[in-house]
Amino acid sequence: MKYIFLFLAIVAEVIATSAMKASNQFTLLLPSLLTVAGYGVSFYLLSFALKSIPVGIAYATWSGVGIVLVSAIGVILYKQRLDGPAVAGIALIIAGVLIMNLFSKTSAH
Repeated sequence: MKYIFLFLAIVAEVIATSAMKASNQFTLLLPSLLTVAGYGVSFYLLSFALKSIPVGIAYATWSGVGIVLVSAIGVILYKQRLDGPAVAGIALIIAGVLIMNLFSKTSAH
């Protein structure tokens, strides 16, 4: 259940961050409300994940996976381009999250 909460927290954060871009600096009501609600839901769900996942692992996973997904949304929805160093950095983030979750004794397996 702990990883379901973490997964849903990540999804809510990605939706909120994407809506923030669409809010046009909080000048559009619906995306602005979605941003605030998405972050609220994300932090609420993250708090449940933190009951059984160490804070460093949970936060690294939450932020790392969020970065990767928001970057992908930026490419798909907003036609943003990633150069080689950005792709390499994203690959390192993915590798870091995988290493922490698969091999760290700190992780809450």
